[in-house]
Amino acid sequence: MGKIGQAVRELERADELARRDGMLTRLHPAGKLALTLLYLVCVLSCGKYDLPRLILLCVYPLVLFEIGDLSFPDAVKRLRIVLPLLLAVGAVNPFLDREILFTVGSVPVSGGAVSMLSLFLKGALAVFASYLLVLTTPVEKLCAALRRFHVPKIVVTELLLIFRYAGLLLREAERMSTAYALRAPGQKGVAFRAWGSFLGQLLLRSMDRADELYESMTLRGFEGEYPFAECGPFRARDLIWVLLWSAALLSLRLLPAAELLGRALAGA
Repeated sequence: MGKIGQAVRELERADELARRDGMLTRLHPAGKLALTLLYLVCVLSCGKYDLPRLILLCVYPLVLFEIGDLSFPDAVKRLRIVLPLLLAVGAVNPFLDREILFTVGSVPVSGGAVSMLSLFLKGALAVFASYLLVLTTPVEKLCAALRRFHVPKIVVTELLLIFRYAGLLLREAERMSTAYALRAPGQKGVAFRAWGSFLGQLLLRSMDRADELYESMTLRGFEGEYPFAECGPFRARDLIWVLLWSAALLSLRLLPAAELLGRALAGA
């Protein structure tokens, strides 16, 4: 019950952060979306043993956390459920790939251990990049940017409505949970035997609320296309931001990773 309320507050807080005034929030959403897609391509195209390159690609989210005045420990806390799952995906790799690639002091490191860490880093960096995009761009402007990239209207409208009305669904679930708790004092959570009826009632309530929302939208002139917010003009600072980061990301992806990492460590 408390977790549902916490989820509602997290959605509201994410929307508030995306709408605050800051350097990242003032950038053009299409440019931020294009950079995020380029970053995902650079990260996900790295080889399974290319751990040095993935370490270098950590620069992008770390810089954005600093510029956007966002807390990295807070992000790790919010994504605490996702990150262990990413680590679990490659947990069997050390047992499948036992070939020794190198040694750290006297400790041999197998290819499976490296590929496990690489897989975890790929997933974590992809999640952090998406997290930063959502927390620095209002959902309406993000959907408008998707339309700039010619994503079908129906897909963009569905994404917007899902984001907007997920909070309503969670609030309805919270009310039902509160009502259940008042009728079953001292019981922790919803009993297993009541899950079916609980979810059924939630589905029926959601369908009724969806009908009410659709009627309200049609009365306001909705004809299948949501009037997305305008992105605004693509300014010189937006172009400079995109070009500089594109050059940096492509350099980190294409140039020899070991040499770049060695220079970075030498400079540090």
